[in-house]
Amino acid sequence: MIRTLLVFIFAYLAGSVNFAIIFFWLIGRKDPRLSYSGNAGTTNVYRQAGMGWATVIFLLDLGRAMAVAVVACYYLKVSLLPWAAFFLILGNSFPCFHGFRGGKGVANYLGYTLLISPWAAAASAASWLAAYGVFRVTFIASFFMVFILAVGQAHYGFWKFGAVSGALASLMLIVFNHRVNIRNYRKPALISPEDNDEESL
Repeated sequence: MIRTLLVFIFAYLAGSVNFAIIFFWLIGRKDPRLSYSGNAGTTNVYRQAGMGWATVIFLLDLGRAMAVAVVACYYLKVSLLPWAAFFLILGNSFPCFHGFRGGKGVANYLGYTLLISPWAAAASAASWLAAYGVFRVTFIASFFMVFILAVGQAHYGFWKFGAVSGALASLMLIVFNHRVNIRNYRKPALISPEDNDEESL
């Protein structure tokens, strides 16, 4: 029990290290949360610093998530692995090191699942491309991705209660993190197209 709790705490703390905020601080630029969507994630880095640095941040998020997955796989029961993903996303969304204002957690969920269930990660990426091609809205495409990632997590945990509940909790948390996007999408006449497609990663 203590070991499980320590892994969850580790996952949360690891997720709380926001590479976008740290990167902007290192190069002497203002907090990325002060512009555009107000989130500290890949999309906002792209808007403010370009594709190159956004790619770096994205890869750092993936690498961090995979490292957490390695630790979780070593110490946790298979059915509890989705809960480590939940705490990783929780840290990314509400980072204790950055005033509890972070990103949406999608890139971290993708990276974590990439190690746990590679087929789900690949399928989710394909679904994102397909959904974006149809809807042309980033966050809607992300919902398709996250749903498949959650299915992959639950499947890896043999559909046991702990695995299903953890996967569902992660899915619901990411949907909650997109509440502003959802609200804006329902009022398209009141906002600009750019605002309607806020930060999703």
